[in-house]
Amino acid sequence: MLKNSRTLLFENLIRFCSSSTARNPSPENNSLSLVNKQTVPRLCSDSEVLDEGWEAPSPPSALEEISEDEAVRIVSEPPLPFESFTLQDYVDHSETLQKLVLLGVDLSKVEKRPGAAQFLLKLDFEKDIAKVLLFLKDVGVEGHQLGAILTRNPYLLREDVEDLETRILFQGACVGVFPGRAILISKAAKRKGGKVCRVAYLTSKKFSKEAIARLVSAAPYLLLFSVERLDNRLGFFQKELGLNVKKTRDLITRLPRLLTGSLEPIKENLKVFELELGFSQNEIRHIAYRIPKTLGLSKRKLTHTFDFLHNMMGIPHGVIVHFPQVFNSSLLRIKERHLFLKFLGRAQYDPKQPSYVALDKLVSLSNDIFCVEVAKTSIQDFHTFLKTL
Repeated sequence: MLKNSRTLLFENLIRFCSSSTARNPSPENNSLSLVNKQTVPRLCSDSEVLDEGWEAPSPPSALEEISEDEAVRIVSEPPLPFESFTLQDYVDHSETLQKLVLLGVDLSKVEKRPGAAQFLLKLDFEKDIAKVLLFLKDVGVEGHQLGAILTRNPYLLREDVEDLETRILFQGACVGVFPGRAILISKAAKRKGGKVCRVAYLTSKKFSKEAIARLVSAAPYLLLFSVERLDNRLGFFQKELGLNVKKTRDLITRLPRLLTGSLEPIKENLKVFELELGFSQNEIRHIAYRIPKTLGLSKRKLTHTFDFLHNMMGIPHGVIVHFPQVFNSSLLRIKERHLFLKFLGRAQYDPKQPSYVALDKLVSLSNDIFCVEVAKTSIQDFHTFLKTL
């Protein structure tokens, strides 16, 4: 519309010049006519320039040369990789990954778990992740532990949030007694389309909120276990170790990974204690309850430590049972300190004899305190002796 108006104005100007020439055919008018004729092309040029000013400037050509200063000022965003072996390449493009990193999630460990990286890239933090975090907070998990939990078990983010919430709401339906099957829990789960109440199950077993928070933090995979599986695990430890309900609950709370780890090494160690090392059932129960980590030690460590304690140091089963922490100690430390005490004539491990040395002092004290309180000598003498071994 604007261009048509300018064209009409220009045509009226031409007609005005023409009519003036016809009314005044004098030389002056002729000269004026010549001037006007010369002016017309210039007016057209000005009009074209005016038209060009109103139109959008054409984009610069990709082949156009630019100065070095202009090239330095050009900032381009890195393209999103179509395929990558690490989540690090996607962090700059994903707000979800950025928030997970701020939360303390170690993406380098998450991406090593099968399929974890693929589904993380599809999640929205506010819609898919925030509710899971709120659930964990409700369970009693501290904020600084959330990143570590999701690092160890990123698959928790695939769980149905409604399912997680339902597990808490179903506390009244969870009435299992281990060992055995959680019958009422199974029926409730079937009525809800297979949804289960793992956290509520632990609550029904009288695990405190603090204990449940510790279990979830230390063994986050238990949230993926079925109630029947959890019930069987608790039943296994109660039956195999001969513990009552309270002691079974306490054992699991002190070492939560017993609830989610493989049972095969534990079964093997129980046989090693009984058949190869010669401990009675009562002694095995005492050792396992006092130091739960002994259930997960390697067979090699158990047998070598026992062989040195029993056969080289002459310590009977009864004394070892009272100090089961020796199985967690370094065998090299035990050897070095025993040989040093033997060199000094102080290697006495019979509680009925004078100068008795308790096994816990042999393995738990620092070198300085061991030399002063047990060996009755200086740390320099101990270091000098070690050079002779």
